Amino acid sequence: MTYLEESSATPLGEILPIIQDRIVNSTFYFGVPALKNPFDFWVYQEIIHQAKPTLIIEIGNNFGGSTLALAHLQDLMQQGRIIAIDIDHSRIHRVVRDHPRITFIEGAACSVFDAVHALVRPDDRILIIEDSSHTYENTLNVLMSYSTLLKPGEYFIVEDSICHHGLDVGPNPGPYEAIVEFVERQPDFEIDRSKESFVITWNPKGFLVRR
Repeated sequence: MTYLEESSATPLGEILPIIQDRIVNSTFYFGVPALKNPFDFWVYQEIIHQAKPTLIIEIGNNFGGSTLALAHLQDLMQQGRIIAIDIDHSRIHRVVRDHPRITFIEGAACSVFDAVHALVRPDDRILIIEDSSHTYENTLNVLMSYSTLLKPGEYFIVEDSICHHGLDVGPNPGPYEAIVEFVERQPDFEIDRSKESFVITWNPKGFLVRR
């Protein structure tokens, strides 16, 4: 373990892998593995309080820790639903499965888009979080498909654009390159870098808002 008083002069490039190890191997929410940078998740709750989404679409759920955290935030807001999408939900913990706000849809995000779209209500305020395979092709396809659900002022968060843009992990090209390509194609979306104000983010350029 590295402590603050021992690491204040350590380059950020050496600190990020330490944080990554903690996120991947021992970050839990109510006992459920969450695999989330807590700096980013703090920003998520700020967005949720500000935008008050009635529907959160989380693409990529793994064990369900972040899904449960999102559901608890909606409990506090006393409103909202979650659609949780993953190609395999076999690892989802029971406490997550039992939460009444969460609907699980199994399959690749783009292939189940019609099923997701059928659950969207005309008056929904939507927040989308993309955290699936992180390949360039898949991320761009998900962005192009699911962005059509958003109205002005609503956010699309793309996770793990830190791949090869801060950490030498994951696909290359990956989410970062997909984000850049997407905003070039879709000028009605802009990157909100104010959401990176903790500096240490796993989502560089990954907070997108529809104009």
